[in-house]
Amino acid sequence: MSIAAAGSDIAGRTTPFERAMITASVMLTTIMQAIDTTIANVALPHMQGTMSATPDQISWVLTSYIVAAAIMTPPTGILAARLGRRRLFIIMVIGFTLASMLCGAATSLTEIVLFRVMQGIFGAGLVPLSQAILLDTYPTEKHGSAMAIWGMGVMVGPILGPTIGGFVTEYYNWRWVFYINLPVGILALVGIITFVPETVRNRARQFDYFGFALLSLAIGALQLMLDRGESQEWFASNEIIIYATIAGLCFYTFLVHMFTARAPFIEPGLFRDRNFSVGLILIFIIGIILLATMALLPPLLQNLAGYPALTTGYVLAPRGIGTMVVMIFIGRVIGRVDTRILILTGTLLTAYSLYEMSRFTLDVSVHEVVWTGVVQGVGLGFIYVPLTTLTFSTLAAHYRNDGTAMFSLIRNLGSSIGIAMVFTILSRHTQANHAAIADQMTPFRDALQAPFLPGSWNWHLPTGLAALNEEVTRQAAMIAFLNDFTLMMWLSLASVPLLLLLKSDVKTRPANAGPAE
Repeated sequence: MSIAAAGSDIAGRTTPFERAMITASVMLTTIMQAIDTTIANVALPHMQGTMSATPDQISWVLTSYIVAAAIMTPPTGILAARLGRRRLFIIMVIGFTLASMLCGAATSLTEIVLFRVMQGIFGAGLVPLSQAILLDTYPTEKHGSAMAIWGMGVMVGPILGPTIGGFVTEYYNWRWVFYINLPVGILALVGIITFVPETVRNRARQFDYFGFALLSLAIGALQLMLDRGESQEWFASNEIIIYATIAGLCFYTFLVHMFTARAPFIEPGLFRDRNFSVGLILIFIIGIILLATMALLPPLLQNLAGYPALTTGYVLAPRGIGTMVVMIFIGRVIGRVDTRILILTGTLLTAYSLYEMSRFTLDVSVHEVVWTGVVQGVGLGFIYVPLTTLTFSTLAAHYRNDGTAMFSLIRNLGSSIGIAMVFTILSRHTQANHAAIADQMTPFRDALQAPFLPGSWNWHLPTGLAALNEEVTRQAAMIAFLNDFTLMMWLSLASVPLLLLLKSDVKTRPANAGPAE
């Protein structure tokens, strides 16, 4: 029996209680890993002080995790085939939990970067493996409900990460950002060992070391380029040019190898499924919008609108609640309504929320931040679960492990590219806007002599000019933020025509569809 066959039989061999326990166990790992993608961001300034590091050095705490996780996501499918999916899952949960403890106990920058690399290596497969297990645990007609549960962890985790990280750092210590993974990891491990069935190992499947090396170099170089591009002035830096060259050459060579090798690292047949291929494009766009928005709002609220860090975390949390509520609803209606209509509804809601964000001012209120966040959370909830369900609805079961790994990788690459893109635009537009506004600032304009203007804006004093320049910078930066939100709104709307390429729901497809390996 193949892994595909064994996996597809799980739904028929488990009781409702066992399914519930399997779901709870894998969801704990999903939430743990998803929260860890953003929870450390808030604690960085505190880590920087403890490690006596520069801002550029401490950023490697984030970069090391992202690069390691990106590199190790693609081989999840083949490792699951050779080792057995349950066995690999257990190894990854243990490794991720231990690496988290070591991160919390780190005493130097070198140690914490090394342990974050370990955390990324072991955490890379947690999300795709949990998705594959749930798809196999539930019969085809309940895949929508299963993906609704799974999607809560994937979507809500990154949203709640900064809130939890801010609270823990404020009232305890930054080390607890990592220590809180211990009880979650132990609970998940007990549940996996007790309830998750093993798949049959396929030792005959070869590991394409050359293909893996090419893809790893390409992804690693791309991630480093995206992470360091803004600080190094992008292609004005030889470092960034080297990263881009390595990424381009390795990606090209990998594609040639994939279509010509006898046993490639990623099977080309995976992309012959139209729903899967279109789903990858759409999840790439969702990856951009989700984390790019979450990356933009904290500096906007704290640096420009004057919100305290803890308040910022609190006002961003409701978008996660909106996502959770709608996912519960989606889990009940999916299969009764054309899934593409649900995705369209979510896309339009997301675009509307971004439109409203593009109208923020420096005096943006808590109410405005919360309600637009909730609308965006609802919109993303309407997109994510139906899109995940449709993406895998026609994919042969023996591609499931590889497919879920690729789905997670593309979503993460979208997030990395999106964050790099919006912050590059933010920086350049801020400079351009500052120059444009400053050209209009002269002491001879009547508007700048109005009596209601702050007295500190005194043209004849150095302090007055500095205060005026600070306000011009704030206004220029705010316009740049609004430009980013507008760009993401148009990006959301541009994805709508892709929905026409998705096939409608295939409700009668058997759970073990597709040839066994």
